Amino acid sequence: MLSGLRWLALEAKYLDRAREFYTTTLDLPVVGETDDEVVLAAGETDLLLRRPASVPRGGVHTHYALATPPSKYDAWYDRLDEDFELTEFDFGGSRSLYFYDPDGNCVEIGGCGAGEGDITSVFEIALEVEDLARAESFYCTLGFEVVDRGDDRPRVRLDGPVALELWEPQLGIADARGGLHVDIGFETEDPTAAAEAVAEQACAVEERGDDVRVRDPDGHYVTFR
Repeated sequence: MLSGLRWLALEAKYLDRAREFYTTTLDLPVVGETDDEVVLAAGETDLLLRRPASVPRGGVHTHYALATPPSKYDAWYDRLDEDFELTEFDFGGSRSLYFYDPDGNCVEIGGCGAGEGDITSVFEIALEVEDLARAESFYCTLGFEVVDRGDDRPRVRLDGPVALELWEPQLGIADARGGLHVDIGFETEDPTAAAEAVAEQACAVEERGDDVRVRDPDGHYVTFR
């Protein structure tokens, strides 16, 4: 039903500071800008930095993951280790490093990317949810599939156009937390059909031109384009 991740929005208290961090530390190019929002390219996904001046605001303390090709992972580690206290985790098939941006979002860089760019995609987003079964039902209705469950913590991992980690309140690797009021956008051939599929579970449904935006049961904004 959903074919790709179009954007992930993060709240930035001070837009200039966030812009400097992402353009300098991660070399993400700016592809659009207004007084209240900076749009960066993270591979084919837009990373939006948004001032808390409108609704949706963008996620706070969001844990999300950027992909880099395995051949470039060590260079990222060496570069970031100079200025950040990094946490590293080996998943068996790939390694990831974790650090924090100026607004308290936990940024992961995983050596699992395909392609030539230093950053090739956003491949994972963690959402904080109140009721795990309810959130799982909502996203599985959109075509996501369960690939892993927590043994000792209330969490579930879903596979789809992006990996979604649904966490009831907890601390993950590097003390990361799932995001609150996260704003994400998905590519789909039929936005109306996608919204109708989850309309009974959603808090709100709103048509915005050719897009349809819904709020999931935990207040996260999901737009179909």
